[in-house]
Amino acid sequence: MVSNDIGASLTPLTLFAPATRTATANGTGVDLKNAYQGLAAVILANNTTSGTSPTMDVKIQDSADNSTYADVTGYTFTQVTAALTNPSVLTIDIRNLRRYARAVVTMGGTSPSFLCSVTLLVSPQVT
Repeated sequence: MVSNDIGASLTPLTLFAPATRTATANGTGVDLKNAYQGLAAVILANNTTSGTSPTMDVKIQDSADNSTYADVTGYTFTQVTAALTNPSVLTIDIRNLRRYARAVVTMGGTSPSFLCSVTLLVSPQVT
């Protein structure tokens, strides 16, 4: 079945489930092998922020073995210091990544707290 609705053909992969985060953390790696192609969108949502001078930096890392990860140059969100009115979107090219991808959240400030999530939206591979 062919759909004209692009949203119907996208698959969401959770890199960070919606939750309140208060410390630096690594997301769960997702396997990209043979499943996706081309451009994808990483969506960062942040509904609430608290703390003294809180900062949150989010970047994408990749790995060949889902064990040793490295930063992917250019796949970093603008630093978040307050609740986002709209989600922030980062366009990435799946072909530039190794087999696994994850998000890394780094917190700064005094008692930072961010209610956030990170989702990777991908298109199924055409066979």
